[in-house]
Amino acid sequence: MADLKLSCESVEIPEGCNVIVGQSHFIKTVEDIFEALVTSSPSLLFGVAFCEASIERLVRRDGNDNELIDCAVKNALKIAAGHSFVVVIKNGYPINILGRIKSVQEVCGVFAATANPLQVIVAESEQGRGIIGVIDGGSPVGVEDAAGETWRKNLLRDVIGYKR
Repeated sequence: MADLKLSCESVEIPEGCNVIVGQSHFIKTVEDIFEALVTSSPSLLFGVAFCEASIERLVRRDGNDNELIDCAVKNALKIAAGHSFVVVIKNGYPINILGRIKSVQEVCGVFAATANPLQVIVAESEQGRGIIGVIDGGSPVGVEDAAGETWRKNLLRDVIGYKR
């Protein structure tokens, strides 16, 4: 049996941004995620980084904002798991683009899409590193009451405009 080491990597999320962490299977991932995002909104800024798992094993990158590309690369290097990808977005929300990312043919799955503090749980063996899961934000401290329900509905309907 191979030795396995676990670690927890904190993801850097710039102020006003969201991050998406997922797994894919092919070098073309970075280009296809770029295409999915660049056509989603003219105001969306983003950076994409993809950890190639074979051949040269480089972090491939793309995007339309150099600071967000650099942030995605920095996070991808910290996670350093084969075939993982990191997307950092600004001027948009994951709810608006997750469907596009999930429909990219190379994408196997999404572990997290958040602006919350995020930690990625990584397993490492002699072969390499892989993502086991994520810790997204904090643990619950109670159950929603009537005032909390009113606040949530107001947020969705009046503040964000997602529901009418």
